[in-house]
Amino acid sequence: MIERGDIVIAILQNPREKLIGTVQKISSAGVFLRGVDLNYFDDLINAIKKGEEYLPMQDYFLPMWRLEKLVKDEGSEVTDSLSEKFRSRTGMDLREF
Repeated sequence: MIERGDIVIAILQNPREKLIGTVQKISSAGVFLRGVDLNYFDDLINAIKKGEEYLPMQDYFLPMWRLEKLVKDEGSEVTDSLSEKFRSRTGMDLREF
């Protein structure tokens, strides 16, 4: 079950977007997410590591009609989750970022 505080990947439709972030609230209307576009995720990590300016995470409201899929960011025995990758490369926790 996905709950408040979980790190998730949201896949949206119309237009198609992918976001990674922390769930702030889930309701029947949609999901409130503090996150960043998945296409920018590696650039964000690299900018933080280099001490460069970067776009901060933003607050999103994702209406249920746009939400195609919402999955927890979980790794496996052989691969790290994206949040684990963020922590190992920046030294920060994505939930606190």
